[in-house]
Amino acid sequence: MSTAAAYAMSDPAGPFEKVTIERRELGPHDVLIDVKYAGICHSDIHTARNEWGGAKYPCVPGHEIAGIVAAVGSAVTRHAVGDRVGVGCMVDSCGRCAPCLDGNEQYCERGAVMTYNTPVDEAVQPGGVTLGGYATQIVVTESFVLSIPEGIGLDVAAPLLCAGITTYSPLRHWNAGPGKQVAIIGMGGLGHVGVKIAAALGAEVTVLSQSLRKRDDGLRLGATGYYATAEKQTFKDLRNRFDLILNTVSADLPLDNYLKLLKVDGTLVALGLPENPASIRPYLLASYRRSLSGSMIGGIAETQEMLNFCAKHGIGAEIELISVDEIDAAYDRVVASDVQYRFVIDAGTI
Repeated sequence: MSTAAAYAMSDPAGPFEKVTIERRELGPHDVLIDVKYAGICHSDIHTARNEWGGAKYPCVPGHEIAGIVAAVGSAVTRHAVGDRVGVGCMVDSCGRCAPCLDGNEQYCERGAVMTYNTPVDEAVQPGGVTLGGYATQIVVTESFVLSIPEGIGLDVAAPLLCAGITTYSPLRHWNAGPGKQVAIIGMGGLGHVGVKIAAALGAEVTVLSQSLRKRDDGLRLGATGYYATAEKQTFKDLRNRFDLILNTVSADLPLDNYLKLLKVDGTLVALGLPENPASIRPYLLASYRRSLSGSMIGGIAETQEMLNFCAKHGIGAEIELISVDEIDAAYDRVVASDVQYRFVIDAGTI
């Protein structure tokens, strides 16, 4: 076993404290990574504060990890010492079920092993629960380690391991591109990356945000339209406009209003996860053959495709770089929507 310094919460009330954790011994197919940067996702907050229930403590969050390979197992062929690499939301899956064989490890029928807070065998992670990227090092099997291409900074690449793939996957699945009208609900950690990617794919992009406060940023990042959803006129002006709408927010929304914005055969895709059940009028689906769907991150091959695409198009997250002693304050700011647009922890401060 090896040890690493990390920041953990010991109970839902916090605060984060520095701890020493164990990482498993390097196996033949394992990669030891020196973590350089770790993004803060809202899922980290939900988990660490036990807002979804089932949190295991001590909890070390972090599934937007960028770093450098420090050592590799004897059978590793994909990565070498010194490589720029990333780790996203998953660190393993069964590899045998139909979704895994199709490259959709996130939908593993036996349950993907998430990067933190997932019960595992002691041989996989001492303590029996995965511990994430708010740490100086992490050990991950090579098939779940991504290559971060040159041309994109590790700091701005880290959030792409969650926010990037969460938006890229549905944009690709529903064929966003030239001639397509795409709307992004929410201009936050997910939404701002979605705007960049959709624009780079060639789609015409509109942001639907509660207010026009971030309008200049939205247009700068690639949107051609920006509307305030607090204004009733927005839903009249944009009726039957979009081929695809990505809902990146986790708040309860009047989905009927947004379904009316879809063209014939248009799709509204849920990416954010609100706590309460949604209510819709089936007539709004039937009348224009509209669809309501959802999407969760992406498989490993697709995540690598996303990273290569972002490097080619110069896409990285808009970040605020913080030290570890700012994590608690950063969590509060995320909840208050006071970040433009993703906090990233400098792991060198651990």
